[in-house]
Amino acid sequence: MAIKEGDFVRLNFTGKIKETDEVFDTTSEDIAEEAGILVENKVYGPIPIIVGGNHLLKAIDDAIIGTEAGEAIHVSVTPENGFGQRNPNFIQLIPMKEFKKQGMTPVRGMKITADAGTGKIISVNGGRVKVDFNHELAGKNLEYDVSVVEVIEDDEEKIKSMIELHYSYPNMDLDKTEIKIDGDKLSIKLDEITRFDQKSYMDVTFARFRISKDIWDNMDYEKVEFVDEFEKKVEEPAEEEAEE
Repeated sequence: MAIKEGDFVRLNFTGKIKETDEVFDTTSEDIAEEAGILVENKVYGPIPIIVGGNHLLKAIDDAIIGTEAGEAIHVSVTPENGFGQRNPNFIQLIPMKEFKKQGMTPVRGMKITADAGTGKIISVNGGRVKVDFNHELAGKNLEYDVSVVEVIEDDEEKIKSMIELHYSYPNMDLDKTEIKIDGDKLSIKLDEITRFDQKSYMDVTFARFRISKDIWDNMDYEKVEFVDEFEKKVEEPAEEEAEE
């Protein structure tokens, strides 16, 4: 059956810069290792997305529509349809004293986060640091090899796929996620291990909101609640030693 907008799918992809044939992202561990971009502790394999859900570039979404599971496609993406053209106004000079206030020693290649977004230091000269806040792929022509592995049909599996996409947590077991459906209301109780998440409250809340929004927009549920449940542990009395 042809894939359509709104379908929940799992797919593999590899993205390259057309001009250099350099791999910049992939779902394949072998390709990542060969390209020298392997990320330690990252789980590689097919990723879940919603077609048309703004999880990938629109050009890729558009190319997937009409294909079928198992079909491999090649997608060319221009800067206009990718990460935009480079903007010289996004290159800023920041006084060295601003880094010293943060206890930082700026070096070429270091990535920083500021009000302007995420940038990369391209030079350090005396009392000034030049930072490029353009996206690293801005101005690049990109090539993607994409294949949809499966279309997810079951509602519970769709919900779990969005948890997998938006709420990454080491060793979280999606099989231990409890999902209860009551009409148009969903109740989600995540694996207990997520109680120890060290991310900020804001980051956790935003992840839950993104899960909820994808469910609202693409499934027939109006309310999504996340249940945090803590149960008092009652210690078992020590067994009395047998009398001699």
